[in-house]
Amino acid sequence: MVVQQDLVVETRGRNTYDITRQVAQTIQQAGIGTGIFQLFILHTSASLILCENADPTVRADLERFMRRLVPDGDRLFEHTQEGADDMPAHVRSILTQMDMSLPITDGRPGLGTWQGIYLWEHRTHPHRRRVTLTLYGE
Repeated sequence: MVVQQDLVVETRGRNTYDITRQVAQTIQQAGIGTGIFQLFILHTSASLILCENADPTVRADLERFMRRLVPDGDRLFEHTQEGADDMPAHVRSILTQMDMSLPITDGRPGLGTWQGIYLWEHRTHPHRRRVTLTLYGE
């Protein structure tokens, strides 16, 4: 069986947003017990990460690291049509990941104890983000 559905995530600006529950609910509704799922974000200034889900300081540390690596307003960048965070957001999304494939185990995402699936918004303003979730299994 193959099922495909778009997840919508309303962001409030630069931050990480846990989408694990949305993914798990979609898998459960599809009735797939064993298989694989693929996530793809349809944007060039946000990304997907598999990350520590117990301690939010991990994600805060990642943001601080990325802020140092790709600072907003860096004069290196010509592409600034949408503001000082525009090109840094594109670089951030390329350095992370726009898609991921993970197992479906016993009708839920086959994640480790401390893993969660996050949308990482790289822009400073709110956005409506779309993630396509494709499920393969039985």
